[in-house]
Amino acid sequence: MIDDAPPATLAAPQSGGPARLADVARHAGVSVATVSRVLSRPEMVSTATREQVRAAVAATGYRVNLAARNLRKQRTGAVVALVPNLGNPFFAKILAGMGAEFGRAGYDLLVGDTTEEGGRHRALARFLDPSRADGIVLLDGQVTAGDLAALPGAPPLVMACEWIEGADLPRVVLDNARGTELAVRHLSGLGHGRIGWIGGPADNVLHRARCAGIARALGVLPPGYAGDFSLAAGAKAARCWLAQPAADRPTGIVAFSDEMAAGFMGELARAGVGVPAEVSVVGFDGIEWVAHLPTPLTTIRQPKRDLGRRAAQFLVDRIAGRPVPDVAVLDPELVVRASTGPAPVG
Repeated sequence: MIDDAPPATLAAPQSGGPARLADVARHAGVSVATVSRVLSRPEMVSTATREQVRAAVAATGYRVNLAARNLRKQRTGAVVALVPNLGNPFFAKILAGMGAEFGRAGYDLLVGDTTEEGGRHRALARFLDPSRADGIVLLDGQVTAGDLAALPGAPPLVMACEWIEGADLPRVVLDNARGTELAVRHLSGLGHGRIGWIGGPADNVLHRARCAGIARALGVLPPGYAGDFSLAAGAKAARCWLAQPAADRPTGIVAFSDEMAAGFMGELARAGVGVPAEVSVVGFDGIEWVAHLPTPLTTIRQPKRDLGRRAAQFLVDRIAGRPVPDVAVLDPELVVRASTGPAPVG
C-alpha cells in the first residue's frame, strides 16, 4: 500500500477561485499524488489517510472534473444495462442494485429497452461501442452469440438474469431449476398429484431451466401451458385450464413469472373458481405487488437487488482488467402465501 504519513496539523486552504488538487493536498498535509490515489484508487491508501483527504475535499470544496478525468483515461464514465422489457416490474430492483454499485465505483448507469421495434439489434449497435459506454450489462438472453460476434471491438460485457448459450461471457444468474423444484416440492407436500406449469417462450433460457427443475422434481415433465411471462399469457392459460375436463385439470400450477400467475388467478376469479380451494398457484420472481393481490401469491423470490449488485461488481472488475468468475449462481427462496393449500379431495 502506498501512503504518506498522516500530518500532525492541517494547513488552511488558499482562498480565491475554485479549489485545486494542490489545495486539497496542502489542507490534508499529504502529496498531490496521494490525493489523486484517494480519488481514483482508494484501495491503495490507508483508511486514516482516505478520511483525512476526504475531509480536506469537503473543507476546500474541491470538485472532481469527471469529464477531464474520463478524457485522460479514454473512458466515458457511463455503463449501460440492456433490458428486454422495462415495463416489467421485475427489473426495477435489479437496476436499483446496479445503480447503487455503479455509483460507488464512479459510473453513471444508462438503461436501454430492447423490446421496441428493432430495438434489440439497434441497442446492440448503439452501445457495443467503447466511445459510448465503458461496459454493458446484458439482461436479454434473446441476443445470440452471432449477434455479438458481428460487432467486434465492443466494451466489456456481463450477462445478468438471462444468458446467451455459447457466449463466453461472465454471468450472474439465479438457480432457476432449483426455483421450480422448490415450487413443485411445495405443491407435492400439500398433496397435489396433478401439477402443471405456465411457461415462457420455448427458446428462452429461463423457460428451459425452469422446465428442467420441474422434471427433476417429478421425474418427468408433465404437460404445461404456453406463455410469454405476461399477465395476458396467464389469463390465456386459465382459459385453457377451464376448457379441460375437471378430472384432467392440474390442481397445482407453477407459473414461470408472477405476472402470469396473477393473470391466471384473475381469470379464474372471473369464472368463479377458488384459489386455492380448487387449484393452488405458485409464481416466480417475487415482485412486490403480488403480496397484495386479493389472494396473496406464493412465489419463488429472486434476490433481485443482490443480483444487480453482483452483476455491477463483475462489470467494474472487467473494465478495470481484474479477473472475474465465469458465473455466480444465486439461491431462490420459496415464499408461502395464501394462493397454495391442500389438494382438493375427490
